[in-house]
Amino acid sequence: MGGMTRRETAWGDGTLPAPFETSSQRDSGAALREADEYFAGRGELRRTLGRFVTALDGAGIPYAVVGAVALFEHGHERATTNIDVVVTADSRRRIHELLVGSGFLPPFANSRNLRDTLNGVRIDLIVAGDFPGDGKPKPVAFPDPSVEPLFVKDGIRYVTAEKLVELKLASGISHQLRYRDLGDVVSLIDSARLPREFGDRLNPYVQPKWFEIWDAWSVDPMRDRY
Repeated sequence: MGGMTRRETAWGDGTLPAPFETSSQRDSGAALREADEYFAGRGELRRTLGRFVTALDGAGIPYAVVGAVALFEHGHERATTNIDVVVTADSRRRIHELLVGSGFLPPFANSRNLRDTLNGVRIDLIVAGDFPGDGKPKPVAFPDPSVEPLFVKDGIRYVTAEKLVELKLASGISHQLRYRDLGDVVSLIDSARLPREFGDRLNPYVQPKWFEIWDAWSVDPMRDRY
């Protein structure tokens, strides 16, 4: 184990559940069932998200859900094994003070993220102002949820569709291994039938890629199969 601490090795040892993503990888049937549950508004990710945001709301901590969970709420159903949430650096500190030892623990020592001690679902806490993709400065950054307009559904706060697409495009543009983010944009265009002029509302940094993708999608005979 090479010097790893107890906190780093506890997940899945009988004291704490195995990481949710590991369990899903080992049992494809369970992963599919969880995806079906999630799409039906149930499942472990939904339960974790509900407990987490209820705690944040109670403490008055701003947040915005991003990633695949937000993608689903904006019209594209894609299975995932973790939850991505944007918070400020100070809010991340407060969240750890509030929740560590109260239903959540870091995945490993000194991690800025959390894992649900009931089911092993990971919550990645992304700091507002950080940059998507390669992490280098660019005109698109993760938003401050205390000031950014948000999309609220069933009492849960998500980034808007515009911001989600901006983040996905900026990530895919800046990092060649983040091609899945560009694929998510294609799928969202197809699933939500986003019009070409949707791109007019995006940051100029990502507009050329948006129009390139949309124009290619519009003439693709396979487009309804994404």
